[in-house]
Amino acid sequence: DFEIIDKKQLPDAAELRNEEKAKPEEARWSAPILSLARKASENLALGYGSALKSASLVGLVSKPGSSDSPAKTNTRCHTMEERANLMNMMKLSIKILIQSALSLGRTLDSDFPPLQQFFVVLEHCLKHGLKVKKTFIGQNKSFFGPLELVEKLCPEASDIATSVKNLPELKTAVGRGRAWLYLALMQKKLADYLKVLLDHKHLLSEFYEPDALMMEEEGAVIVGLLVGLNVIDANLCLKGEDLDSQVGVIDFSLYLKETQDSDGKQDGGITAVLDQKHYVEELNRHLSCTVADLQNKIDCLEKTNSKLQEELAAATDRIGSLQEEQQQLKQQNELIRERSEKSVEVTKEDTKVELDTYKQSRQGLDEMYSDVWKQLKEEKKIRLELEKELELQIGMKTEMEIAMKLLEKDTHEKQDTLVALRQQLEEVKAINLQMFHKSQNAECSLQQKTEAISSFEGKTNEMMSSMKRMEERLQQAEKARQAAEDRCNKMKQELAERLDSCRQQMAQLDSKCSTLEKELKSEKEQRQTLQKELHQEKDATTLLKTELQQMEGLKKELRKLQDEKQQLKKVREEQEQALQEMGLHLSQSKLKMEDIKEVNKALKGHTWLKDDEATHCKQCKKEFSISRRKHHCRNCGDIFCNTCSSNELALPSYPKPVRVCDNCHTLLLQQCSSNSS
Repeated sequence: DFEIIDKKQLPDAAELRNEEKAKPEEARWSAPILSLARKASENLALGYGSALKSASLVGLVSKPGSSDSPAKTNTRCHTMEERANLMNMMKLSIKILIQSALSLGRTLDSDFPPLQQFFVVLEHCLKHGLKVKKTFIGQNKSFFGPLELVEKLCPEASDIATSVKNLPELKTAVGRGRAWLYLALMQKKLADYLKVLLDHKHLLSEFYEPDALMMEEEGAVIVGLLVGLNVIDANLCLKGEDLDSQVGVIDFSLYLKETQDSDGKQDGGITAVLDQKHYVEELNRHLSCTVADLQNKIDCLEKTNSKLQEELAAATDRIGSLQEEQQQLKQQNELIRERSEKSVEVTKEDTKVELDTYKQSRQGLDEMYSDVWKQLKEEKKIRLELEKELELQIGMKTEMEIAMKLLEKDTHEKQDTLVALRQQLEEVKAINLQMFHKSQNAECSLQQKTEAISSFEGKTNEMMSSMKRMEERLQQAEKARQAAEDRCNKMKQELAERLDSCRQQMAQLDSKCSTLEKELKSEKEQRQTLQKELHQEKDATTLLKTELQQMEGLKKELRKLQDEKQQLKKVREEQEQALQEMGLHLSQSKLKMEDIKEVNKALKGHTWLKDDEATHCKQCKKEFSISRRKHHCRNCGDIFCNTCSSNELALPSYPKPVRVCDNCHTLLLQQCSSNSS
């Protein structure tokens, strides 16, 4: 803003002459400055007069018969004076810039003083009459808003808009507007773009007041003056410059030239001094405003710094609490791990003891079976000797007695086996009870482990959410910290180091969380193995139950055999009477025995086939698979499927009934029937 000095405030020419005569020496050195100031005041007075004339024509200045208030007329006159002054300053800056550029004869840099002053004056022109936009942050008043319209109206300006938006150093609208002006001047299209804006004044009305410079005729005059700048070549670098914090102050010293006036006119000496004084006061006022703005910015930065320090302290406290929680979680995890290891060791020892007891019981059973087998062999030998003696002495009577003895021996053997099986049943019941109690204990421990695992997973989720929040807060702190100026660089370095340490701690926490997850997976695998062992134990119990059922069937058979024994005793008495009649049939029976022996010899001549040699069942010719297993016939040695070898018979080489194929089963049954007959 510039003040226009009224001529009435200036002294008369006669008074000035008297004062100059009294002080002739002081006027000599100030003659060039006074002459320049006199010319400037005359130009300003002429501009003021023309502005008043135009205002009177339009109707802005109050006439004797008008009803406008004096306050409105003063404000209108003031805005008209501002527009005229800004237009005159724009003319001067463009003229000096063109003259200096042509005299140098090279491309201009951003450090060129006339070019800098040109941009400052142009910025003042664009700021004149801007509307203040209220936002949540505060009031915003920048000239970058109307410049953004150029991109919509002129598609050629899209490159400038994108390059300005992509510059990371620019953080304010003022800085982006200055960068936009720099790029438009380098393209030599600044006048064209502004002309496009002036052609669409209905869009500019959203940003400017009705009496702004860009909305009046002075804007068109300035656009016409800017066409002359197409002669200049400018090379401006935007990366290294701080366009956000530059202060737009007009330096009037460039426009005050030292000229020596040879005429020595001393009429307007004091008027020139007063004009110069007003210029200096205006400069001081601008400088004081800029100093106040800078002071306000410094206060804001100090407040933001204090807030950042408080947030940092809170963040460090939070990190410390998280570290303590992490240590507590580690201790709890170690305790749980030790408990689980101890429980696993105890279960392993118990299973070992059970296996040892089972092996010992199995060995005892094997010894019992071996003793019974030895007794059977001895009894067979005794039976052979008795048979030889009875064959020599009696005949058929001896054979019947031998049969009775064999039955008695079988009953004794079955009684012995029943006693042994009862003992085994009692032992199996005790083992089942122990395994049941252990399975219950294992299930309880597994439930506790699952609960601990779920609590650990919840805590890990809470840790991850808190870590994300901390990262968001750190990012916000970094963004706010980047807005600080060069005075906060030391604080930025310290904050960066602390943030790096925090990130390292976060990485360590992530690694520890991964180790915890691995441990949880291992515990889950152990749990699965325990479940498998439980299933195996349950299968063993089912097998034992089936054996118990078989034992009950054997008991029933024993009872039947005892009944049969009593019946046989009765039959024996009847058969003793029929011995005489059976003597006739002895010869026939001997012949049949010889035939049966030959059949047995033929059957025993078979070889034991290997598993690799047989791929199909010998009887039904079906291929073996996982569901159809291989089974050896204990008599002939061939390999059959389960359906073709489901029969069992007692053979002389085996104490128990063993698996026999269908063919051997029929032959052996025929042999037994012939012997009994």
